[in-house]
Amino acid sequence: MHITPDPRSSADDNNNLRGEEKVSALQAYDQPAFKQDPSTLTEKNAITADVQPGDVEPISVEQDGDVIRESDYTPTEYKTLLKKIDRFLLPLMWFCYGIQQTDKTAIGTQAIFGLREDTNLVGQQYSWLTTIFYITYLCGEFPSNFLLQRWAIGRSLSIYMLCWGICVICIAAAQNWSHLMALRGLQGFFECTISPGFLMIVSTWYRTEEHSARALFWQSANAGFGIIASLVMYGIANHALHHESGIAAWRCISLFLGSCTIVLAIICFVLLGSPKEVRWLSKEEKRMAAARIVRNKAGRDVTGIKWSWPQTAEAFMDPQLYFCMFNAFLSSVPNGGLTTFANIMLNSFGFTELQVILIEIPRSALSLVIFVIVGIYTRKVPNRRMYVMAASCIPPFVGLLGMAFLPNTPQYRWTKWGMYFMSVPYVLALFLAWTLIPSNVAGRTKKTIISSATFLGYCVGNMCGSQIFKSEDAPRYIPGTTGASVCLGMEFVLICAWRGYYVWQNWKRERVARESGVGSEEQERLGRELGERNVTDLQNPHFRYTM
Repeated sequence: MHITPDPRSSADDNNNLRGEEKVSALQAYDQPAFKQDPSTLTEKNAITADVQPGDVEPISVEQDGDVIRESDYTPTEYKTLLKKIDRFLLPLMWFCYGIQQTDKTAIGTQAIFGLREDTNLVGQQYSWLTTIFYITYLCGEFPSNFLLQRWAIGRSLSIYMLCWGICVICIAAAQNWSHLMALRGLQGFFECTISPGFLMIVSTWYRTEEHSARALFWQSANAGFGIIASLVMYGIANHALHHESGIAAWRCISLFLGSCTIVLAIICFVLLGSPKEVRWLSKEEKRMAAARIVRNKAGRDVTGIKWSWPQTAEAFMDPQLYFCMFNAFLSSVPNGGLTTFANIMLNSFGFTELQVILIEIPRSALSLVIFVIVGIYTRKVPNRRMYVMAASCIPPFVGLLGMAFLPNTPQYRWTKWGMYFMSVPYVLALFLAWTLIPSNVAGRTKKTIISSATFLGYCVGNMCGSQIFKSEDAPRYIPGTTGASVCLGMEFVLICAWRGYYVWQNWKRERVARESGVGSEEQERLGRELGERNVTDLQNPHFRYTM
């Protein structure tokens, strides 16, 4: 595959360009740096490509021949546009992610309000309701990622949301384990799109330095929306307990959550999407949105881009894939166990069913505060994400060990709740790792592969997490809780090695750049241009990894 000029950007299209500067911009693609096969792009020849310093800044060539530069618009215009983007996207993504997380984990609350008894669950059948969710989540991951690359992201996500909302409503009518397994399986298949889809949206709307804060914002809904959901579920459960002749509390919870999901799906169909899809931007604002992210060096917003088999092969050769996948696995083992069994364990500490819902609220509030602080910190101070990831493994490691080995007696009830409280930060290691993908992986197909591998680790980890908590180990679940703690210790070591790999890669590239004699501004420009031509991070020697 050669990186050659887009034929639609020929001289015949120059009437679409903004003056002579854009003609010269197109001519820059005739330089040797853009005629080489990416597979032969070595660090040396890409850095010393025959492009004169100052000839042209980073550009993006659109399908209609329009050439977009970052300097086409002023910082004030970009700031105004960013506020508009945030105003539309962030609240919508926050509510969507929050309802998805609540739909997925509500089974833990439903379990203490009669779901297990009403559907006659025995042995490991309850655990399998989480396992089947992630099995189908995994099965749907690769085809859904392919679909999101080929079709409109916003429309695809909204249809998937509608489908899983219907599944959640139908859970209210389940009468036995078979019904629950079928519905949870379908729910997992449809829910698998939300996180990779949102990561794609972040990468097509925001600059690299903005990825972490924006992704953490919508991921904070895991806690923030959890507070809202807990209060609503408390009201539903309290009403059901005082009206025993009515619909069971766990069935009412499904009806409420499923209805909310369907309403959000309709809103997403109208408002959500990439810059080229949405209707709330003018044509000029869409052009400005594309100009904002030229500097990312990670490609453009192109729906329907062809699948690249060379990028597929490179993804499996890149250590990033395995760091992302195993980090997701190790984070998800405790996640799968706690989301399924935490409420049952809290109930065993001596708290009533309604108290269990209420004591989850302070934990969710702390999680929300942590997300806000970390989001601001990683936005203001560069290259600190991986330090936060490593640090977030330590308190949960200690807390889970305390939960495992302290006795289940009334005098230790609040102490064990405090140990559970310490488990809050473990999700940061997973969520921050997700934000590294749009920042550190260039090439649309490669990004899709590594995103899918990450969610493979996420699914398998959650499956294992739900299964290591055995019914015969109730109510303390010592083996499962200890296993989750060990995974967090291993994750700490993995994150340190991962950061070391990025430091080494950046050091090696900086050394070659210094030897070439090319200035830093010129390297930055070449890196952006190669990124806009869908060149991967490994093939682009001017690419630098963020940490």
